[in-house]
Amino acid sequence: MGILQRLGGAAAILVASLGPAIAGQGCSASAVDLRGDFGTVRMRTELAITPDEQARGLMYREELPRLGSMLFVNGRERPLSFWMRNTLIPLDMLFIDDTGTVVRIHENAVPLDETPISSGEPALAVLEINGGLSAELGIEEGAVLRSPAMPQDSAAWPCD
Repeated sequence: MGILQRLGGAAAILVASLGPAIAGQGCSASAVDLRGDFGTVRMRTELAITPDEQARGLMYREELPRLGSMLFVNGRERPLSFWMRNTLIPLDMLFIDDTGTVVRIHENAVPLDETPISSGEPALAVLEINGGLSAELGIEEGAVLRSPAMPQDSAAWPCD
């Protein structure tokens, strides 16, 4: 049972109440904001921008904080492919286009599996979060991400 189901209506109030608070906080290099039909949520994030950071990703980690994430931002939008080599925890992968829109979600990637996980269509970034969290929070394709690491001129939800 997901956290939203366990908390019932209290969770809906909590998620909905985060919207204005997050909007007033503006962008942060150490966080990403996601919004959609589920409401709005802020997650702590680590950026993976350089080739070395992207090659290592979340490998060898035994845990990720509940609302922790890693944002991989590429130089240009293109079909992307990830795998779970040396990754010890299940992850959800949110593939994001250059507007910050989630174009595909791969849920519960299997630890240590080397099967390629494709964006299916061009994407600029990938947000990795704890496996199952996108379903728990109700994050779906079409949600938008806000981060100063993403292009602001084409952003569906630009930084303030």
